[in-house]
Amino acid sequence: MENDNLKLTSSEIGTLWGEYVNGTMAEIVNRYMISILEDESIKKVFEIAIETWEKQKKQLVSFIEKDGFPVPIGFTESDLNKSAERLFSDTFCLNYLHIMTIHGLLGHTTALSVSVRKDIREFYNSCDNDAKSMYDLTIELLLKKGIFQRDPYFYPNESPEFISTKDFTDGFFGKGRLLSATEIISISLNIKKGIMAKVLSIGFSQVTESKEVRKFFEELEKTADENLQALSKIMHKDNLPVPMSWESEVTTSKDSPFSDKLMLYHMGFLAQTAQVYYGTGLAGAMRTDLAVAYEKAILKTLRITKNWFDIMVKNKWLEQPPLAPNRKELAQDEYPHS
Repeated sequence: MENDNLKLTSSEIGTLWGEYVNGTMAEIVNRYMISILEDESIKKVFEIAIETWEKQKKQLVSFIEKDGFPVPIGFTESDLNKSAERLFSDTFCLNYLHIMTIHGLLGHTTALSVSVRKDIREFYNSCDNDAKSMYDLTIELLLKKGIFQRDPYFYPNESPEFISTKDFTDGFFGKGRLLSATEIISISLNIKKGIMAKVLSIGFSQVTESKEVRKFFEELEKTADENLQALSKIMHKDNLPVPMSWESEVTTSKDSPFSDKLMLYHMGFLAQTAQVYYGTGLAGAMRTDLAVAYEKAILKTLRITKNWFDIMVKNKWLEQPPLAPNRKELAQDEYPHS
């Protein structure tokens, strides 16, 4: 049997389904942002992002339809208000595209790691290469404009060293050591991602017409801020710089560019991916105060995710992914043999 003719596995259809829904969400946001951008160099990068998604979207539809699965609805023109006033600055839009590209890199790599069919693997390899190119484009432009926030600098030791004391894990009582370079990786990325989630929550809470959805955004903003403060405190304790916030990049507009469904889904997506990044940070944390900060962030975000799920289901906004066959129902003999 040709490799490309193998039926999709549950993991493969799951990743294709998720890529389609998340991709259509990002497409709507990108199309809004390109409509308000004034900086031509930033606009050009967004044009490339939109063109790249159009190519990927066609391939996703082809894979899904070929195996007889319904193509998800995802997000469409009905979720975009083309005439909405500017809600975000050009600077925020570029930072947004950069952070979402990082999410894409993780998503494509994860999808590739569970894919078996050659054509699916080749597709995700292509998506990964596209994301790498976009990552380079966004960083280069952020650097050119002087708005890329670099991680802290360390000074080299004279020679390699080994851990020689149990105090290495102590971060509470002043006996412990300074943060390691490996711990900074997750702290810095989680702060940058948390800043974006907080700013989107502020912007979305301004423009939603639903009191229930606005309350959720406000709760998410508070949770994101608490998690940011906890990680920033640990950085400050070691006299390390913390990435600056972007709250000032939100305008005073109350004109919503998106449907409540899209805005709520987007924040749920960010909350769910935050769990992954917090978990990665926890796994690599060797200081007790840092481990505790991650544990608290995970628990707080879990509560937010539960609230998100309840609101999405209540409003019939959460599309159901393909499910495993119900063997008990199939085993019921409605037409017994005589």
